[in-house]
Amino acid sequence: MSDTLTLAAETRDQVGKGASRSLRREGRVPAVIYGRNQAAASIHLEEKALVKALMTGHFFTSVIMVDGQRTLAKDVAFHPVTDRPLHVDFLRIGEHETVTVAVPVVFTDEDESGIKQGGVLNVTRHEIELVVDAANIPTEISISLKGLAVGDSIHISDVKLPKGAEPAIDDRDFAIATIVPPTVSTAEDEAADAEAQAEGSEEA
Repeated sequence: MSDTLTLAAETRDQVGKGASRSLRREGRVPAVIYGRNQAAASIHLEEKALVKALMTGHFFTSVIMVDGQRTLAKDVAFHPVTDRPLHVDFLRIGEHETVTVAVPVVFTDEDESGIKQGGVLNVTRHEIELVVDAANIPTEISISLKGLAVGDSIHISDVKLPKGAEPAIDDRDFAIATIVPPTVSTAEDEAADAEAQAEGSEEA
């Protein structure tokens, strides 16, 4: 289960692009807290503290106490060039409220699977959306590849989920990953490579 994170916040007296730019120049990040049929609260956070929380690797699966309110991070906007956080959306939640979160998937025991024989793990879902109690959000979902051969697939029905957790998608047994055969170059590929090399030699 993820630890609870705490972020200090101050109320934003002014909103808008100009006010947000001014805050960012001061090392602050604009944010909003919404949900639970309450008015949205405009706040700002210290950028360094936010970045530290983001670096934990489980920012989106942790309960975050912000301005004394229990929240989940729902979205973070980043600068397209510098990757600095520009804005954060937080959703208010109750202590044992049922929430939907995207939990990262981690694969283990690769050496005891068809990967050791040259197979390639083709992951179709790096995260699984789970419906869970807000007090019991898992940090990750661990899936063992032990005993799986090339051609085998892992579906959600094969995964042991934490107690009380249910997949958000419940109308189909969706695939999470497949061990596929290694890519084998064909005669045509080899001929094309040889032709490209020959052309390169002539140009040189």
